[in-house]
Amino acid sequence: MDVVEEGLLDDQLPSLQRLGRLGQLGDMPTFIAELGRELLEPQPERLGIGSALAAQARDHAREREALGFAPREIVTEFLLLRRVLWRFVTARAADLGTDDVLLVERRLNDTVDRLVTECVVAYFDRATSELAHRAYHDQLTGLLHHQAFLGELEMEVERARRYGHGLALVFVDLDNFKAVNDTLGHPEGDRALQRFAAAFRGSLRVFDLAGRMGGDEFAAYLVEIDEETVPRLLDRIHDRIDELVDLGELPTGSSFSAGCATFPDEAPDVDGLFRLADSRLYEAKRARAA
Repeated sequence: MDVVEEGLLDDQLPSLQRLGRLGQLGDMPTFIAELGRELLEPQPERLGIGSALAAQARDHAREREALGFAPREIVTEFLLLRRVLWRFVTARAADLGTDDVLLVERRLNDTVDRLVTECVVAYFDRATSELAHRAYHDQLTGLLHHQAFLGELEMEVERARRYGHGLALVFVDLDNFKAVNDTLGHPEGDRALQRFAAAFRGSLRVFDLAGRMGGDEFAAYLVEIDEETVPRLLDRIHDRIDELVDLGELPTGSSFSAGCATFPDEAPDVDGLFRLADSRLYEAKRARAA
C-alpha cells in the first residue's frame, strides 16, 4: 500500500486517482514478494529474458498503458517501489553490517532496473508494432493502403508466375458515394467507408487480401481461382451490403460496382491487371447508370 500512497502523494501518478484500490495495487504485491526473494536469495534466472517475472513486468506495463498510464507513470511506479523498499531496508540498517547494506542496495537497484527495462521494452514493442501497422495500413479502414497493396500484389503475381497458378484482381467503387457525403455529411461518409471495408474484407477467403486504393475505391486480389471465385465473392459482398442497409448501418441505396481481371489469361502483370479491371469497373458503372 505504501507504493500506492507514494504515487498519490503530490499527484506523482495522476492515473492512480482514477482506479479503485485493487486497480491501484495492480501487480505490485507480486513484485514486492519477488523482490524480497531476490534480496534474500538472488537467482539470475528469476529475472532473465523470457522468465515468468519478466513477462509479468511486461504484462503489467501493457495493462497500465491500457488504463491510460503514460510511460513515465509506469516507470515512476517502479521507482516509487524502490524508494519504499529502500526505506524499509534503511529502517533496519542497524541490524545489518555495512557490507550487507551495500549488498542489499545493489540487489534492489539491479532488480528494479531489470523490471523497469522490461516495462520499457514492452512499451517500445507495442509502439513499434503500431508504427509498422500504420506504415502499411489505411488509417480510416484498417485495410492496406494503396502502395502497400500494390507491393503485396506484385509479390503475389510473381508467385503465381513461378508456380503456374491463376490470380484475379477485383477493383471496386462505391456507387453515388459523393451524395452520401453531400447529404449526410463527411462523418457519416467515413462510417460508411469503414463498414463497407469491413464487409469487403470479411467476404474474402483467408488467403485473399484487400486494400483501399483511395477515396471510395477498393481492391482485392484472389489466389488459386476458378471461374466461379469472383462471382461468388461479389455475391457475398452484395448480400452483406444488403444486410447492413436493412440494419441501418449503411445508407439506403448503398451499392457498388466492380471490375475484374485475371492473371495470366487476361493481363501479364500488375499494370495490365489494374488497367483492365479499371476499364471494366467503369463499364459496369456506366451500365448501372444507364
